[in-house]
Amino acid sequence: MGRRCNEDYDYLFKVMFTGDSSVGKSNIISRLTRNYFSHQCKPTVGVEFGIYTIQDKGKTIAAQIWDTCGLERYASFTKSCYRGVAGAVLVYDITRRRTFENVGKWLKELRDHANSNPVIMLIGNKSDLQHLRSVSTEDAQKFAEKEGLLFMETSAFKSTNVDKALQIILQEIHRVFSEKELHSEESNGVSTQDGKPTFGAKTRTNTQRTGCCL
Repeated sequence: MGRRCNEDYDYLFKVMFTGDSSVGKSNIISRLTRNYFSHQCKPTVGVEFGIYTIQDKGKTIAAQIWDTCGLERYASFTKSCYRGVAGAVLVYDITRRRTFENVGKWLKELRDHANSNPVIMLIGNKSDLQHLRSVSTEDAQKFAEKEGLLFMETSAFKSTNVDKALQIILQEIHRVFSEKELHSEESNGVSTQDGKPTFGAKTRTNTQRTGCCL
């Protein structure tokens, strides 16, 4: 179970949320970090941050979550935020087909600008609005399988699968990182030096986190 609190952590991974404006990225993140949902739809301006932690294989794994703006006028700024991501979440709205069709654009942008090979999850948000659905689960699953993405549908409003989605991506990031760390390889945006991660993740032990920014 993810925990919404300040605490020590063993690994800190940068996880970026991206996708069209008004698909629910900010509400997913506020559910994760504050268990809060806002009915007011206000686009994110620039980038906002949050911290979310889980326990995995005896380690405390923290995600520094980057909530990016989906508006075109902030596109150049958003691209610069892809550097160093260990994981990315591509969000679309299941009631708006256009937001799903644009996922390919966001995926290409991510792969073009990330200087790593991040673990990526596709999320179809607003699953509580089944009567308004315009993107089938099957279509999204096929796209995710084709592109090698994790996939899940969520409802930030009802808090359905929100924690589960981030737990899954963090566990996968930790698994990939641990394998690279074990073999002292440089891959997936992670390098090791003297057995410690130097890129794509940060460690902190026996010290209290004082901020959410890398």
